[in-house]
Amino acid sequence: MRAAFFRTHGDPEVIEVGELPTPIPGPGEVRLRVRASSLNHLDLWMRRGLPFSIPMPHIGGSDMAGVIEAVGPGSDESLIGMRVVVDPTLDWEWITGARRGGRLPEPNLRVLGEHTQGGFAEFAIVPAANLRHLPDTVSFEVAAAGALATVTAWRALFSRGGLQVGERVLITGGSGGVSTMAIQLAHHAGAEVFALTSGAENVQRLNKLGAHHVMDRTAGPVKTLFQDAMGPRGVDLIVDSVGAPLWPALLRALSPGGRLVNYGATAGPDATVDLRHLFWKQLSILGTTMGSPAEFTRAMEAIFKGHIAPILHAAVPLEGVRDAHAQLEDGHVFGKIVVIP
Repeated sequence: MRAAFFRTHGDPEVIEVGELPTPIPGPGEVRLRVRASSLNHLDLWMRRGLPFSIPMPHIGGSDMAGVIEAVGPGSDESLIGMRVVVDPTLDWEWITGARRGGRLPEPNLRVLGEHTQGGFAEFAIVPAANLRHLPDTVSFEVAAAGALATVTAWRALFSRGGLQVGERVLITGGSGGVSTMAIQLAHHAGAEVFALTSGAENVQRLNKLGAHHVMDRTAGPVKTLFQDAMGPRGVDLIVDSVGAPLWPALLRALSPGGRLVNYGATAGPDATVDLRHLFWKQLSILGTTMGSPAEFTRAMEAIFKGHIAPILHAAVPLEGVRDAHAQLEDGHVFGKIVVIP
């Protein structure tokens, strides 16, 4: 099969397109004829070299949608020919078990296309349990663009952040795939939505997505932008993917009892916390990533029902994966880049 992959870590130039063996599904697995897959920042981190091993040569792409082409032993043969979108989260029971105080063996939480081979190929192997039927009214491109981003946004806003109708929420990194979905979900849930992005064009785009107040971080100090937009009240919830450079201003922007939910560190992981803000305003700092099977189902239903819609920046063939990495790395992407094998 044809695939986009890398054999060693490095810059986007390490990505090549070529032939790899067509995978065979094992027990409880299916072989997906990939019709669309989408790029995430996770793909950049894997290519650069995460501090753990991944299968090599490595095929990225955690988001996948397509048609079931074959099933492994023990899987339902009636699945063959079905249009599906794939839940990218593996081993979610590690999270739920740990929360209940259970003793859990390795491995912990895993992600398709990170700990396994992914969707930037003609075929991919996925667990049958991770399949969700894709309605004919939803394209493969839309499903692939929405999967990981939407479940991440859903969990950050609702399961971890506890967003309520009428609350104020700030979403950083506004042009990213997760953030564009979070803005739409928060707006649909009846929140007052603030967003931070860069550039006048992105400000207009986020306004159209439902953000009530959009700040251009290139227009001045972030602390001043927050004060001008939010006033002394601040916001009840912040969903952040940027990380270290913003945290001093984010903690100040939270109202008493506010929550800061973080799911990424695109600008740096070593954040500084002024503990006086933390304890005096009784703030909560929460981490999140991916989502449970139930959360994935609810997130995708929001897309299927037309309540929200993934933003497609571009669709590229396998030969375009290298350039797609470079574009995402340079910050020139609004929404998601979809790969069509």
